[in-house]
Amino acid sequence: MQAPRIKRPLNGVLMLDKALGASSNAALQQAKRLYQAAKAGHAGTLDPLATGLLPVLFGEATKFSSDLLDADKSYLAQIKLGVSTATADAEGEVLATRAVKVTAEQLVAALNAFRGEIQQTPPLYSALKHAGKPLYAYARAGIDIARAPRRVTIHALVLQWFEGDRLALSITCSKGTYIRSIAHDLGELLGCGAHLAALRRSAAGRFGLDSAHTLQDLEAMSEAERDRCLLPADTLLQELPEVCLEPAQQARFLQGQVVPWAGPPQPRVRVYGSDGTLLGVGELGIDGAISPKRVIAAAQQCALGADAIQKIAENP
Repeated sequence: MQAPRIKRPLNGVLMLDKALGASSNAALQQAKRLYQAAKAGHAGTLDPLATGLLPVLFGEATKFSSDLLDADKSYLAQIKLGVSTATADAEGEVLATRAVKVTAEQLVAALNAFRGEIQQTPPLYSALKHAGKPLYAYARAGIDIARAPRRVTIHALVLQWFEGDRLALSITCSKGTYIRSIAHDLGELLGCGAHLAALRRSAAGRFGLDSAHTLQDLEAMSEAERDRCLLPADTLLQELPEVCLEPAQQARFLQGQVVPWAGPPQPRVRVYGSDGTLLGVGELGIDGAISPKRVIAAAQQCALGADAIQKIAENP
């Protein structure tokens, strides 16, 4: 019998280029197995029919997922006019087929309605919760749940090409934007219906596909080569002010105690030890002290171990 593989206490960030057809969770689990990681999560779900950037976080990096989850995202979207589907994408049942008599001028004018701050109704086939259940569960049961429009921001929307009943857009948008809803709403505005035919996420925050790797490429690498594809956990925190603590301050911070610090108040700061090790994230308050908010467990364990050794030395 083959011995079970030992999970690695791995910390880091993998920019994964998700393949077509795989769910985000399936891609995450495959990456987790490939790296033999003890703990992993992802920052931003992609539908199975979507490809592109899926940030995978290992170990302590999962504590800092909120910045990527809240970050703006960029997409390349292909839309098919004339066909409306139940899911607003190519996977859903066809609900209606209409003739497409749309000119380039009409399309360009219609796209103006999808720039800036807009009200968007989430699709029924989505993971949003109602009474504790995802909306898609109601949809599959044939129950139509009323959804309140939500305000989202389309920072950029550029028409890449338009040929007959198909077009391509590049879109940069805020958290919570559904590209499927843009496709559906655009089709209704044009009077012919539409659905999302293909979608590729090209960026999340400041990260793009230039730093991403496919699972196929990762599988062909050695373990050392795969590990070199990982970004350090503090890659997710580079926009936060940096604070470096002395050893005595470091021990207090890692034990959840406030640390005196002279500096302007900051809602979040990234905190390092004197050797450059990331300790976690803190809040620098108006009282001139840093309060721990997220602490790196490995650094905490090392500090607590060193503290125990010191106490033994002081009290033999």
